[in-house]
Amino acid sequence: MSVWSDLPGQTAVMEQLSRAAAAERPNHAWLFTGPPGSGRSNAARSFAAALLCEQPDPAARGCGECHACHTVLGGTNADVSAMVTENVSFTIREVRDWVTKAQDKPSSGRWRVIIIEDADRMAERTTNVLLKAIEEPPPRTIWLLCAPSPADVLVTIRSRCRPVGLRIPPVGDVAELLVRRDGATPELAEFAARVSQSHIGVARRLAANEDARSRRDTIVRLPLRLRGVSDAVMAAGELVEISNADAAAASEQRNAAEREALLHTLGAPEKGTLPPAMRSQLKQLEDEQKRRAKRSVSDSLDRVMIDLTTFYRDVLALQLGASSDLVNEYLRPELTSYAEQSTPEKTLQRLDAIAQTRKRLSTNVAPVLAMEAMAVSLL
Repeated sequence: MSVWSDLPGQTAVMEQLSRAAAAERPNHAWLFTGPPGSGRSNAARSFAAALLCEQPDPAARGCGECHACHTVLGGTNADVSAMVTENVSFTIREVRDWVTKAQDKPSSGRWRVIIIEDADRMAERTTNVLLKAIEEPPPRTIWLLCAPSPADVLVTIRSRCRPVGLRIPPVGDVAELLVRRDGATPELAEFAARVSQSHIGVARRLAANEDARSRRDTIVRLPLRLRGVSDAVMAAGELVEISNADAAAASEQRNAAEREALLHTLGAPEKGTLPPAMRSQLKQLEDEQKRRAKRSVSDSLDRVMIDLTTFYRDVLALQLGASSDLVNEYLRPELTSYAEQSTPEKTLQRLDAIAQTRKRLSTNVAPVLAMEAMAVSLL
């Protein structure tokens, strides 16, 4: 199984990157763009694995079987570094540290690869620090930047990067991935792929976690329960509670896995007190996880808004007689009844209210207040 196996629906991208990995000197900087859930980061890491693949035949690079492929995909290869921020944006200090690291020669592979997973989270001053490194790259360093769209990166950066555009994968391809990689049943995989709108990460979580599916179902059924202002206020509080629970569940699982991996890497004893050096590294990890928790809640709130949007998107499709499939197909009877009691104009107003709330939540507004105002506007 090759390094490209987990990129559903991206055949053109796979061919482009395979050719580049086989080249003697691939481009020194790449920009991976695509909608959320399209697999930008996965594609960048798969490309990094292909670049460092140990196969002597260039055409066979990206085998997925050699030590380099395994360590890159597992996040433990010394020649691949990933820049990720849990803050609103990268700091200049963070970028300067990585620019300095980019000067190091590869330790064992052909290239040193640096992946920036959120290149759109850079202020202009911070981006200018990176620009110099991309303009005059070290001979064995390759930069892989990821962002939702080319417009999210300064033109001075994207003009020096080779573009890689990913698309939203088809539902069937995502479902096949969930069956093959995660062992989901075909029915559950198809459901998760459809309601997540082919967002690979969300689909995996829905397929694996019954509580996550239950929370989503509560969200999309919420408009069916709104009868008055008191219902709207209660529903707003419920949405915030759901987003907090969803964020906590996702963080708990990830935090536990990170802690276990760190202790295993450090060779920590199974029982007894940890040595001071190990305690220090464990404390550093815990501090990073706490900083990440705030962003996790923000992302979860936004996901709640996206799930709620699918309800009204389906309602509008029914009202306009569109032939496209419904995201929430399993709710077709309820959606049809709701659509008959409203108008397309009113549905568009409700969609606008949700979009406005998403913008407000990206600022410092209190989530409960923003949700209450939105819920009332949905009546």
